[in-house]
Amino acid sequence: MRISIGADHAGYHLKETIKSSLLTSGFEIDDVGTVGESSVDYPDYAAAVAERVASGASERGILICGTGIGMAMAANKVDGIRAASVGDLESARLSREHNDANVLTLGARITPPDLALAIVRIFLGTPFAGGRHQRRVDKVMALQGAHPDAPR
Repeated sequence: MRISIGADHAGYHLKETIKSSLLTSGFEIDDVGTVGESSVDYPDYAAAVAERVASGASERGILICGTGIGMAMAANKVDGIRAASVGDLESARLSREHNDANVLTLGARITPPDLALAIVRIFLGTPFAGGRHQRRVDKVMALQGAHPDAPR
């Protein structure tokens, strides 16, 4: 599985930890940055990962900032993206099983590295259940572009 990963300055160290773990586990990784702790703008990295996932270049994406919230908000602006900001194991499982999330966002300032790694494992290992959940995911995706005059 090919994973795109990106982070801002707050998420840089956690990104490196996750990337190392995924490479050891045999995943293919596209790291879009950042490359250090110098201040950068998280929407740039959210867009880079989200566009790779939306285009099919990567199967899933992982984004890390201070809380995971800004990355989720930015990534969800890209058509085709279902980004979930996750801080616990059950949400990681359900974001995939029920919502078919294709981008995971994490908060480096609020999620310990061991928990983040467990969340990533569950997120990447849980299949979408389909069935009644597909109808709901289809309705969510129909909202993208449904109101062209709505603020984005």
